[in-house]
Amino acid sequence: MLIQIYAFTDTKTAVKAVEMGVNHVGFVAGKYDVVPAELTFNEAREIVTALPPQATAVALTMAEDVDEIMRMVDAVQPNIVHISSDVDLVNVEMMRELHERLAGQARLMKAIPVENEGSIAVAKAYAAVSDVLLLDTKHADFPGVGATGLTHDWSVSRRIVETAGIPVIMAGGLTPQNVGAAMREIKPWAVDSNTSTNRESSNVEKDLTRIRAFVDAVHAAEKAQA
Repeated sequence: MLIQIYAFTDTKTAVKAVEMGVNHVGFVAGKYDVVPAELTFNEAREIVTALPPQATAVALTMAEDVDEIMRMVDAVQPNIVHISSDVDLVNVEMMRELHERLAGQARLMKAIPVENEGSIAVAKAYAAVSDVLLLDTKHADFPGVGATGLTHDWSVSRRIVETAGIPVIMAGGLTPQNVGAAMREIKPWAVDSNTSTNRESSNVEKDLTRIRAFVDAVHAAEKAQA
């Protein structure tokens, strides 16, 4: 089971997390004053270049313009581009264009808000123009999809995993206490943590002790399910 952690803001912590067993190192690329932990393109590139070869660099963007997203990709050079904007702001046709322009340069991942049965059709539409889907929780008070620390309807997530036809990452309020159950019930390709691995007093600093606890919980669940 692959492990993805958001949102790193410095190279030292990112590298240590990989040494602990984190596979996907997530960060927010672009200063748009929209979400916490935003980095300049240069800061994001520093994380990418510092990572060991086994790690996957995942750049989250809140940009809503294909040319602007490509500008980020050219500057940062991530392995995966994570589109976290709402589905009405980055629609399927925009994703199709982006997917074509990224061919051979980076994989494309779309965050899907899991809200109800209708989310299954939304996921299927975006799966046709993406390399990876990330299932997350949408909250009206938060921009984009995710970073709420809240879970969603896992039964819907399970059906998306079963029908998407591409790798699916499970996110949304995952903690060391519930990630094993999510792995058993949903059977995703990877699991993601953001808020539960932040320092208690910060939404922009990662806590290596909490990251270790999350990684250990994933590995323990894998052993129990083997």
